[in-house]
Amino acid sequence: MTDAQRRHFTRIPFDTQCRLISLDNSQSWMAEVVDLSLHGVLMKCPENLSVSRGNELKLELSLNDDELIIAMEAKVAHKHEDIIGFECEHIDLESMSHLRRILELNLGDPKLVEREIGEIIEVNTH
Repeated sequence: MTDAQRRHFTRIPFDTQCRLISLDNSQSWMAEVVDLSLHGVLMKCPENLSVSRGNELKLELSLNDDELIIAMEAKVAHKHEDIIGFECEHIDLESMSHLRRILELNLGDPKLVEREIGEIIEVNTH
């Protein structure tokens, strides 16, 4: 996906905790989410996390006091000082439903969310 395509995804500020987990489940870190979109998550980087662009991690965003979780596999898209951006690589249907609902509630425009989902589908089928 190009930089121009990435800009089509609306980011919303979202205050929650995220658990970052190594793909082999051997390490985990807690981080504070700054914002999220259908395309990924921006968060404050934990001090003891050493990653670079392209590294993959599992992310678990807590909703409703851990009753609901948005889980995804994501790769590091960029890291600048104490901020790290992740690009979603895989998300299950239940997590996508939760993310979609959060975006609809915060944007107040379900049609905008539908358009962005359509863009994801189009890019991933070509």
